[in-house]
Amino acid sequence: MRTFLGMILGALLTVVSVYAYDTASTSSTTTASARTIVNWDVAAADWQVLKTRTRESWNKLTQEAKG
Repeated sequence: MRTFLGMILGALLTVVSVYAYDTASTSSTTTASARTIVNWDVAAADWQVLKTRTRESWNKLTQEAKG
């Protein structure tokens, strides 16, 4: 259980750190040379697709269990 919790916290710490770095590096300069580590627009779109597919799969599973 500790290992699983450690992996979750490590992943969250990594994402928060990268987000903080990207925010700090792009907010002070608006030049084209300031590049972020993560393309957050693409990440947000992929996250939305993942949530939609998960919701659809869950609804399909629960409908099969009821019927």
